[in-house]
Amino acid sequence: MARQWFTVCTMALVMELVITGAAQAGAVAPAKAVSGLLTDIASAGARQVAVGERGHVLLSDDQGRTWAQAPVPSQQLLTAVYFVDARHGWAVGHDTQILATVDAGATWTRQFQDPARQAPLLSVHFLDAEHGFAVGAYGAVLSTEDGGQHWQDVSQRLDNPDQLHLNAIIAVKDAGLLIVGEQGVIFRSADAGLTWQRVQGPYEGSLFGAVATAQARTLLMFGLRGHVFRSSDFGDSWHAIAVQGERGPLDTGLASARLLDDGALVLVGEGGTVLRSVDDGLSFSRVTRPDRQALAGAIAVSDGLLLVGENGVHHTDNSGNEGQQP
Repeated sequence: MARQWFTVCTMALVMELVITGAAQAGAVAPAKAVSGLLTDIASAGARQVAVGERGHVLLSDDQGRTWAQAPVPSQQLLTAVYFVDARHGWAVGHDTQILATVDAGATWTRQFQDPARQAPLLSVHFLDAEHGFAVGAYGAVLSTEDGGQHWQDVSQRLDNPDQLHLNAIIAVKDAGLLIVGEQGVIFRSADAGLTWQRVQGPYEGSLFGAVATAQARTLLMFGLRGHVFRSSDFGDSWHAIAVQGERGPLDTGLASARLLDDGALVLVGEGGTVLRSVDDGLSFSRVTRPDRQALAGAIAVSDGLLLVGENGVHHTDNSGNEGQQP
């Protein structure tokens, strides 16, 4: 039950990139770290934080133009990063590992690991600075009620007897939490994760991610072969969203999405695909980046987007086009 996205990522080629400076915290990031495999990116207040291979955590205080590397107690691949506010953040990855920061990513401590599981955590989400969840391969669900000082395995709360991989967990406005994963599996919780309901979905292929829109109870989920589905009732019903590729319907996998402050949605994935919606996910424009390298995450900065993936960081315009240089 290997996850296609990680098969792509672990085969990524490391490219070289010229670094022109450093952020205010940490040591100057080596070119290899900034141009190597990065799997996620998040904002910590005005700072940008990216994570990736070999436990790399990169920091930028100038909208992604220059990067510093934070000291981290791990050399394992980090798969996701989430900040609940400008200072408190968590990163998860292989060896069922959870790292935490209370200073906007400048320093990190290891809160949890379990190498015996031989499975990565793939997504992390916090409701506030105390209550959070991490999900991952083979149906793993971990929960904390004290900011990660203690993590509890709560996988049994989900009706997942086949231990399907859980690829993403999100919060949906005015609704609750939602998890998507392998074989189109969907779970939702209306009580902050105490109980979960398995939802009948529209698709039996793997779902790599989901994103809440700015509207109440509304979200998108996405995965293999460019499939995108939209729900405006927290998963009671789903509608396929047609996305056009270069020669017909989009057929490349989508890995990650971000709701921007202006309400726009950005989805990224294989083949350098960048999708943007300004109508709450009802339709998308598409950009295919010329390098065709897989993308794993996106955030907005003052003059465009920062995209990360198998060949590092890219500073683009609001649609993912070239033109901005880090």
